[in-house]
Amino acid sequence: MAVGGLLLAAGAGRRYGMPKAYASVPGDGELMVQRGLRTLREGDCDPVVVVLGAGAERAPQLPGALVVVNEDWPSGMGSSLRAGLAALPAQVDAVVVLLVDTPGITAEAVRRVGSGAGPATLRVATYGGDGGHPVLLGRDHWAGAAELAVGDVGARPYLARHEVETVPCDDVSDGADVDVPHA
Repeated sequence: MAVGGLLLAAGAGRRYGMPKAYASVPGDGELMVQRGLRTLREGDCDPVVVVLGAGAERAPQLPGALVVVNEDWPSGMGSSLRAGLAALPAQVDAVVVLLVDTPGITAEAVRRVGSGAGPATLRVATYGGDGGHPVLLGRDHWAGAAELAVGDVGARPYLARHEVETVPCDDVSDGADVDVPHA
């Protein structure tokens, strides 16, 4: 089964003060968009779609990524999820979705969530028992998830209506998102 990756990196980062995609990962200087792409690639996702929006004109080179610019990015994450799902090639059976502002997620968490996935699979990583990212959407769920992805909401409403397999990732990842710049 082919498992792709989808990095949602289109937001303006209003609370952050700039698009988070182009901010440095706290503590190491790698840009968040580059970290997310690397995490998905090292997590065995192929292909990887990166959805950009705010500030897309200043994006760095992203080798190994299929870059999609979501012109409707101001409407929220839902439009980015829809754009990314639409860009995935036909041979992809499932996709691991990662948010650009979760730089503590590791390739091992991506591999766990994506392992053995097929078109009917729905999975979510958990941290302390709470759902987080990455999320895996099998192809059978893409249309339904896209339909419910409105405004600043991604797949959450769709996942809430379906039985979802949980994958504990506490021991290999930090699922926290970065909302404000580091000091």
